This record gives sequence, C-alpha cells and structure tokens, in this order.
Amino acid sequence: MRKGNAFRQLSRMPKHKWAMLRNMVTSLIKHERIETTMPKAKELRRVAEKVIGWAKDGSLHARRMADKIVREKPVLSKLFEVLGPRYQDREGGYTRVLQLARRRQGDNAPMAIIEYVDRPGEIRAARPPPARLARAMVAANPPQISSEQADQLTADQDDSTESAKK
Repeated sequence: MRKGNAFRQLSRMPKHKWAMLRNMVTSLIKHERIETTMPKAKELRRVAEKVIGWAKDGSLHARRMADKIVREKPVLSKLFEVLGPRYQDREGGYTRVLQLARRRQGDNAPMAIIEYVDRPGEIRAARPPPARLARAMVAANPPQISSEQADQLTADQDDSTESAKK
C-alpha cells in the first residue's frame, strides 16, 4: 500500500525528480509560462506555489529557502522583486494549469501549459483577489460625509488634543 507518499514518482528516482522540478520552476519563473506534460505540471504547481509564498514573505530565511530550489541568481532576484510584490494580496492560486487538446507525438502523453496568473499577456484573465476588489470598491466610491459630520470629527479631535495637553 502507498500511504503517506505525497508526490508523484514521475518514473524517476527522487534525486532526478527533484533536479527536474528545480529546473522547471526556474524556467517557469524566468518565462512565466512553460509547456510540459500534465502530471509534471501538476507536480510543478506545488513547488511553484511554495516558492511564491517565500517570495511574498521576503525575509532572509525565505530567500535562502528559495535559493535551495531556484538555480539561477537573476531568476531568484526576479522572484523576490517582481513576483513577490505582484502576488502580495493574493492568498494562493498563483499558477494555472491549462490542458492542451493535442497530445505529444511519440508517446501520446497529455500536454499542458502552466503559467502564473496576473501576468501581462496571459491566455485567460484571472479573477482578482478579494482584497484587491475591496480596495477598488473603496477607491471608486469613497465614503461620503456631510459637512456637519466633518465639523463633529474635527471638534472631537480638538477635544482629544486639549485633554492630552492637560
């Protein structure tokens, strides 16, 4: 029985599989979209989402953890300077896996495209995260207060500053 085995084998030894996933996540960060087989794309999604989570954190520890996965230094800096801030208000779901209609010629493997969402030139626009929607709603419709309410607020602030001086 296979219990507690979280990842797919992908017909490889563990070192070979992790080397392949590290190369693929580096390519995904560099190009923001790659084409691969469906099982590989599903496994890559787990690693890519974890790396983006570290980029959002931005701490030294997170940078060192990402450095264990990402193979190139310019790609690591892109991860922390471009992708981390881009997904700061998104709580997961940074990647999208799209299954292609055509299969690979040779072994008939199902093919897929894995890409980051919210990127320029994406195939399908992503649903914006709730935090971004809330900010847009507040910016579009600022709260309206009457002049009497504004006078009351300034009077309350004046009273609080006078009591603080005493």
